[in-house]
Amino acid sequence: MFIVGKKSRIAMGKEPEPTYGLIDSRSVKTAYAAKERGYDGGKKVKGRKQHIATDTSGHILNVKVHPANINDGKAGGAVARGAYAKYPTLMGICGDAAYRKTFEEEMKELGLTVDIIERLQCMGWTILPKRWRVERTFAWMGGSRRIAKDYEINPCTVESMIYISHAATLLKRI
Repeated sequence: MFIVGKKSRIAMGKEPEPTYGLIDSRSVKTAYAAKERGYDGGKKVKGRKQHIATDTSGHILNVKVHPANINDGKAGGAVARGAYAKYPTLMGICGDAAYRKTFEEEMKELGLTVDIIERLQCMGWTILPKRWRVERTFAWMGGSRRIAKDYEINPCTVESMIYISHAATLLKRI
C-alpha cells in the first residue's frame, strides 16, 4: 500500500496493514484504438473491465484491467491473488453474487474466507452491507477524467492511471 495509504489507515484508527478486502469491477467504454477490449452483455458496454480490490476504508489494494467479456468470477481470482501477494495479512474478502464457485474455490486454496453479499429482495433502493465501500472507491475514480472513459491503448496504462488517481485522492485526505 502506498505510504500515504498506511498513514491514512492509521489516522482512521486502524492497523497499517489490511486484514479484510472487498472486490468488484466496472465496465468502461474504450476508445477505438484500444487493445484487448470485449463486450459485456450484462451492461451492454464494449470496452474493458476495471477490477479492483480495496480494504474496508476504500484504499485500493490491487487493480487489474481486462476485456469486458471475461467473467468476474474468473478474473477476480487474479485480482485477489495479487492483493494477497502484496498484503499477506488479508484473512477474508467480500464480493457480490458474481464471485461464486470458481472464485470461492481459488480463495479457499489461499486460505481466505469469502463472504458473498446477496442482493436484498425488497422494494426500492437499499445499501448493501460492506459493498458500498468499494462502490465509493469507484465513485472517487469517476472524478478523474482519464479513468471515466478508457482512452488508453494499453491496459497497463489504465492500471497506472487508477493508482495515480487514487494517490491523489489519498493526498487530499491527509
